[in-house]
Amino acid sequence: MPKQSAPQALAAIAPKLVDVTNEVLFSDIWERPGLSPRDRSLVTVTVLAALYRGEQLGYHLGVALDNGLSVEELSEAITHLAFYAGWPNAMTAITRLKDIADQRSA
Repeated sequence: MPKQSAPQALAAIAPKLVDVTNEVLFSDIWERPGLSPRDRSLVTVTVLAALYRGEQLGYHLGVALDNGLSVEELSEAITHLAFYAGWPNAMTAITRLKDIADQRSA
């Protein structure tokens, strides 16, 4: 998995947030041995979709694909969560996934 990091443009306004994101979230939490990056991506995408956090969802769908999840697997996870997290959340997530899949196949 490529090293993740917070957008450096945010450091001008929130340097500590960028630092904590990079050092704690991406360098510690994402690198722990208890789950693979693929599994962490699946958890992250489904939580972001369930909580309707679209501003982060697109980025993490791309990371999930880079971490070895397929479009089909992500689609199945999103379909499954529709019954637990709500139809609008799932429809938003599947639309984002389609957009990213289309961009990657172009």
